[in-house]
Amino acid sequence: MPTICFATNNDHKRTEVQALLGSDFTIVGLKEIGCEEELAEDQSTLEGNSLQKAAYVFDRYKVPCFADDTGLEVDALGGKPGVYSARYAGIQRNSEDNMNLLLVNLSKIDKRNAQFRTVITLITQHGKNQFEGILKGTILAEKRGVGGFGYDPIFVPEGETKTLAEMTLSEKNSLSHRARAVEKLVLYLKNLNN
Repeated sequence: MPTICFATNNDHKRTEVQALLGSDFTIVGLKEIGCEEELAEDQSTLEGNSLQKAAYVFDRYKVPCFADDTGLEVDALGGKPGVYSARYAGIQRNSEDNMNLLLVNLSKIDKRNAQFRTVITLITQHGKNQFEGILKGTILAEKRGVGGFGYDPIFVPEGETKTLAEMTLSEKNSLSHRARAVEKLVLYLKNLNN
């Protein structure tokens, strides 16, 4: 079974993606390939950040890898926090701080449409490919649920009544932005593998 590096130190993301990939591939993280450095994310787009991380790992460690970048894009805020979602409230990258700031910034806004968007860049000896997944929904006025991570407690997907944080991992994986991007990645990898 092929091994592929997911260029992240986020165990939540890795668990989600491994569940989606199933037993067809083994996912290793940065530590397993000996990458201890913090990967730069200083591009102005999700596409740029995911490419930057994947290219660094592929060039430096010579292993097939993929990297993702995800942003929460809120219509009323002109698409913000977007590429800055993880550090919306500062460089400490604290999810609680980020959610609290977003709730304050939306406190006088009724129309709270938003979308999560994930871009995955895969780099192998066959070249570079990018895959996008989008999940549309609404930002609540208060947090609900204890599962997931990031903005999950304040985001209700379209057609659902629960926040992402109130869903089980399998429920979230059946509809999430990352799952949608990973499905495209998996399809591509399986075709490559055959």
